[in-house]
Amino acid sequence: MQKQPEPGRRHFLKLGGAALAAIPVMVISARSEAATNAQMRAALKYQDKPVDGKSCSGCMQFVPGKDAKAPGGCKVMQGDTEISPNGYCSAWVKKA
Repeated sequence: MQKQPEPGRRHFLKLGGAALAAIPVMVISARSEAATNAQMRAALKYQDKPVDGKSCSGCMQFVPGKDAKAPGGCKVMQGDTEISPNGYCSAWVKKA
């Protein structure tokens, strides 16, 4: 039986290079947790305050955040995770 050679300098450098290449990806993905969809917000006239007693927390499109006051998401504004429960937009539909 032949003994497997121990990892050498090249192996170490390859692993180190891969680890260094992964760092920017991890940083970018951590920043992307909170995101807004500016184009959709503008198109739907989104604002961070209610209108005529209508707010995102009372809309069937709203996806609640971690608690009642935390920002959530919206089924219409894909990728936007900073929707205020007190916000409002023209896509508002009363919860059933």
